[in-house]
Amino acid sequence: MSGFFNISGKFGGKTKPKRSSSAVRPLFLCPPYCNNSIVKGNFKTIVQLPKYVDGNEWLAVNVFDFYNYINMFYGSISDFCTLRDCPTMSAGTGGFEYLWMDGQKKTSRVPAPQYIDFVMSWIQTLVNDEGTFPTKDGREFPLTFQQTVRGIFKQLIRVFAHIYHSHYDKVLSLCQEGHFNSLFAHFVSFGREFDLLDKKDIVPLQDLIDIMDGNGILC
Repeated sequence: MSGFFNISGKFGGKTKPKRSSSAVRPLFLCPPYCNNSIVKGNFKTIVQLPKYVDGNEWLAVNVFDFYNYINMFYGSISDFCTLRDCPTMSAGTGGFEYLWMDGQKKTSRVPAPQYIDFVMSWIQTLVNDEGTFPTKDGREFPLTFQQTVRGIFKQLIRVFAHIYHSHYDKVLSLCQEGHFNSLFAHFVSFGREFDLLDKKDIVPLQDLIDIMDGNGILC
Protein backbone atom coordinates (compact mmCIF):
# COMPACT_ATOMS: atom_id res chain seq x y z
CA MET A 1 0.00 0.00 0.00
CA SER A 2 3.04 2.30 -0.10
CA GLY A 3 2.37 5.39 -2.19
CA PHE A 4 -1.36 4.73 -2.14
CA PHE A 5 -2.22 8.36 -1.33
CA ASN A 6 0.44 10.14 -3.35
CA ILE A 7 -1.75 11.16 -6.29
CA SER A 8 -4.01 14.14 -5.76
CA GLY A 9 -7.33 14.47 -7.56
CA LYS A 10 -10.56 16.40 -7.70
CA PHE A 11 -13.92 14.86 -6.98
CA GLY A 12 -15.92 13.78 -9.97
CA GLY A 13 -16.45 10.88 -12.27
CA LYS A 14 -19.02 9.91 -14.84
CA THR A 15 -20.41 6.50 -15.59
CA LYS A 16 -20.21 5.20 -19.12
CA PRO A 17 -22.34 2.07 -19.55
CA LYS A 18 -21.06 -0.54 -21.96
CA ARG A 19 -23.02 -3.29 -23.61
CA SER A 20 -22.60 -6.66 -21.97
CA SER A 21 -20.57 -9.09 -24.03
CA SER A 22 -20.55 -12.10 -21.73
CA ALA A 23 -23.18 -14.28 -20.15
CA VAL A 24 -20.78 -15.79 -17.61
CA ARG A 25 -22.10 -15.29 -14.09
CA PRO A 26 -19.57 -13.51 -11.87
CA LEU A 27 -18.16 -15.46 -8.93
CA PHE A 28 -19.54 -13.01 -6.38
CA LEU A 29 -23.07 -13.90 -7.52
CA CYS A 30 -22.53 -17.66 -7.25
CA PRO A 31 -23.33 -19.79 -4.18
CA PRO A 32 -21.85 -20.27 -1.70
CA TYR A 33 -19.81 -17.07 -2.07
CA CYS A 34 -22.75 -14.69 -2.42
CA ASN A 35 -24.25 -16.05 0.81
CA ASN A 36 -21.04 -15.92 2.83
CA SER A 37 -21.15 -13.35 5.62
CA ILE A 38 -19.78 -12.95 9.13
CA VAL A 39 -23.00 -11.19 10.20
CA LYS A 40 -26.13 -13.05 11.21
CA GLY A 41 -29.39 -11.17 10.90
CA ASN A 42 -29.35 -7.68 9.39
CA PHE A 43 -27.76 -4.30 9.96
CA LYS A 44 -30.84 -2.33 11.06
CA THR A 45 -29.79 -1.79 14.66
CA ILE A 46 -26.19 -1.10 13.63
CA VAL A 47 -26.91 1.70 11.15
CA GLN A 48 -29.70 3.51 13.01
CA LEU A 49 -28.85 6.86 14.55
CA PRO A 50 -28.31 6.31 18.29
CA LYS A 51 -30.21 8.46 20.76
CA TYR A 52 -28.55 11.74 21.71
CA VAL A 53 -26.01 11.48 18.89
CA ASP A 54 -25.79 14.32 16.37
CA GLY A 55 -26.77 13.16 12.88
CA ASN A 56 -23.77 14.71 11.16
CA GLU A 57 -21.41 13.23 13.75
CA TRP A 58 -22.89 9.80 13.04
CA LEU A 59 -22.41 10.27 9.32
CA ALA A 60 -18.84 11.45 9.80
CA VAL A 61 -17.78 8.56 12.03
CA ASN A 62 -19.29 5.93 9.75
CA VAL A 63 -17.95 7.48 6.54
CA PHE A 64 -14.47 7.54 8.05
CA ASP A 65 -14.77 3.86 9.00
CA PHE A 66 -16.06 2.82 5.56
CA TYR A 67 -13.25 4.73 3.90
CA ASN A 68 -10.62 3.02 6.06
CA TYR A 69 -12.04 -0.49 5.67
CA ILE A 70 -12.48 -0.22 1.90
CA ASN A 71 -8.96 1.18 1.68
CA MET A 72 -7.68 -1.84 3.61
CA PHE A 73 -9.48 -4.31 1.36
CA TYR A 74 -8.22 -2.60 -1.76
CA GLY A 75 -4.71 -2.59 -0.31
CA SER A 76 -4.87 -6.36 0.10
CA ILE A 77 -5.47 -6.89 -3.63
CA SER A 78 -3.83 -3.75 -5.06
CA ASP A 79 -0.82 -5.70 -6.38
CA PHE A 80 -3.23 -7.29 -8.88
CA CYS A 81 -4.88 -4.00 -9.88
CA THR A 82 -2.27 -2.81 -12.35
CA LEU A 83 -2.09 -0.48 -15.32
CA ARG A 84 -1.82 -3.53 -17.57
CA ASP A 85 -4.60 -5.62 -16.04
CA CYS A 86 -6.99 -2.74 -15.25
CA PRO A 87 -6.45 -0.11 -17.98
CA THR A 88 -9.87 1.41 -17.24
CA MET A 89 -11.90 1.92 -14.07
CA SER A 90 -14.60 -0.60 -14.85
CA ALA A 91 -17.14 -2.75 -13.09
CA GLY A 92 -16.36 -5.89 -15.03
CA THR A 93 -15.95 -6.77 -18.67
CA GLY A 94 -18.99 -5.48 -20.51
CA GLY A 95 -20.19 -3.69 -17.39
CA PHE A 96 -19.67 -0.06 -16.43
CA GLU A 97 -16.70 2.18 -17.05
CA TYR A 98 -16.12 5.20 -14.80
CA LEU A 99 -14.55 8.35 -16.24
CA TRP A 100 -12.67 10.71 -13.96
CA MET A 101 -13.73 14.36 -13.78
CA ASP A 102 -11.07 16.88 -12.80
CA GLY A 103 -11.43 20.29 -11.18
CA GLN A 104 -12.28 21.87 -14.53
CA LYS A 105 -15.05 19.28 -15.03
CA LYS A 106 -13.09 17.65 -17.82
CA THR A 107 -13.62 13.91 -18.00
CA SER A 108 -10.93 11.43 -18.92
CA ARG A 109 -10.39 7.70 -19.03
CA VAL A 110 -7.80 6.64 -16.43
CA PRO A 111 -6.60 3.20 -15.29
CA ALA A 112 -8.35 1.73 -12.26
CA PRO A 113 -5.37 2.04 -9.86
CA GLN A 114 -5.00 5.72 -10.75
CA TYR A 115 -8.75 6.33 -10.43
CA ILE A 116 -8.81 4.70 -7.00
CA ASP A 117 -5.75 6.73 -5.95
CA PHE A 118 -7.64 9.86 -6.96
CA VAL A 119 -10.70 8.78 -4.96
CA MET A 120 -8.80 7.88 -1.80
CA SER A 121 -6.64 11.01 -1.93
CA TRP A 122 -9.73 13.17 -2.36
CA ILE A 123 -11.48 11.54 0.61
CA GLN A 124 -8.37 11.76 2.78
CA THR A 125 -8.14 15.48 2.02
CA LEU A 126 -11.79 15.94 3.02
CA VAL A 127 -11.58 14.06 6.32
CA ASN A 128 -8.45 16.02 7.25
CA ASP A 129 -10.18 19.33 6.54
CA GLU A 130 -11.57 20.91 9.72
CA GLY A 131 -13.99 22.93 7.62
CA THR A 132 -15.57 19.77 6.22
CA PHE A 133 -15.07 17.17 8.97
CA PRO A 134 -14.77 19.30 12.14
CA THR A 135 -13.23 17.65 15.20
CA LYS A 136 -12.71 20.62 17.50
CA ASP A 137 -15.25 21.93 20.00
CA GLY A 138 -17.35 24.77 18.69
CA ARG A 139 -16.87 23.89 15.02
CA GLU A 140 -20.06 23.23 13.08
CA PHE A 141 -20.56 20.92 10.13
CA PRO A 142 -21.12 22.80 6.87
CA LEU A 143 -24.61 22.96 5.41
CA THR A 144 -23.35 20.96 2.44
CA PHE A 145 -22.03 18.10 4.59
CA GLN A 146 -24.64 15.51 3.59
CA GLN A 147 -24.05 16.37 -0.07
CA THR A 148 -20.34 15.75 0.50
CA VAL A 149 -21.08 12.41 2.13
CA ARG A 150 -23.26 11.41 -0.82
CA GLY A 151 -20.35 12.23 -3.11
CA ILE A 152 -18.04 10.04 -1.03
CA PHE A 153 -20.53 7.16 -1.13
CA LYS A 154 -20.83 7.52 -4.90
CA GLN A 155 -17.10 7.06 -5.30
CA LEU A 156 -16.70 4.29 -2.71
CA ILE A 157 -19.38 2.12 -4.27
CA ARG A 158 -17.43 2.36 -7.52
CA VAL A 159 -14.42 0.93 -5.70
CA PHE A 160 -16.65 -1.87 -4.36
CA ALA A 161 -17.93 -2.51 -7.90
CA HIS A 162 -14.43 -2.69 -9.36
CA ILE A 163 -13.22 -5.11 -6.69
CA TYR A 164 -16.28 -7.33 -7.01
CA HIS A 165 -16.18 -7.48 -10.81
CA SER A 166 -12.42 -7.50 -11.40
CA HIS A 167 -10.73 -8.90 -8.30
CA TYR A 168 -13.19 -11.07 -6.43
CA ASP A 169 -11.10 -14.15 -7.20
CA LYS A 170 -8.30 -12.58 -5.17
CA VAL A 171 -10.73 -11.84 -2.33
CA LEU A 172 -11.65 -15.54 -2.38
CA SER A 173 -8.03 -16.67 -2.44
CA LEU A 174 -7.42 -14.60 0.71
CA CYS A 175 -10.57 -16.06 2.35
CA GLN A 176 -11.92 -12.53 2.79
CA GLU A 177 -15.28 -12.96 1.08
CA GLY A 178 -17.30 -13.17 4.30
CA HIS A 179 -15.78 -9.96 5.63
CA PHE A 180 -15.99 -8.17 2.29
CA ASN A 181 -19.63 -9.14 1.75
CA SER A 182 -20.47 -8.00 5.28
CA LEU A 183 -18.72 -4.67 4.75
CA PHE A 184 -20.67 -4.16 1.53
CA ALA A 185 -23.96 -5.07 3.21
CA HIS A 186 -23.20 -2.64 6.03
CA PHE A 187 -22.31 0.07 3.50
CA VAL A 188 -25.52 -0.40 1.49
CA SER A 189 -27.68 -0.59 4.61
CA PHE A 190 -26.18 2.64 5.93
CA GLY A 191 -26.62 4.28 2.53
CA ARG A 192 -30.29 3.30 2.49
CA GLU A 193 -30.88 4.47 6.04
CA PHE A 194 -29.61 7.98 5.28
CA ASP A 195 -30.45 8.22 1.56
CA LEU A 196 -26.82 8.38 0.45
CA LEU A 197 -26.98 6.22 -2.68
CA ASP A 198 -28.73 6.95 -5.97
CA LYS A 199 -30.33 4.05 -7.82
CA LYS A 200 -28.02 4.52 -10.80
CA ASP A 201 -24.95 4.16 -8.57
CA ILE A 202 -25.89 0.65 -7.43
CA VAL A 203 -26.71 -0.76 -10.88
CA PRO A 204 -23.41 -2.68 -11.32
CA LEU A 205 -24.05 -4.47 -8.01
CA GLN A 206 -27.85 -4.63 -8.12
CA ASP A 207 -27.91 -8.42 -8.54
CA LEU A 208 -25.80 -8.88 -5.41
CA ILE A 209 -27.98 -6.43 -3.51
CA ASP A 210 -31.06 -8.42 -4.59
CA ILE A 211 -29.46 -11.61 -3.25
CA MET A 212 -28.63 -9.93 0.05
CA ASP A 213 -32.15 -8.55 0.26
CA GLY A 214 -33.45 -12.07 -0.25
CA ASN A 215 -31.19 -13.32 2.54
CA GLY A 216 -32.54 -10.64 4.87
CA ILE A 217 -29.11 -9.18 5.59
CA LEU A 218 -29.89 -5.68 4.30
CA CYS A 219 -32.21 -3.26 6.01
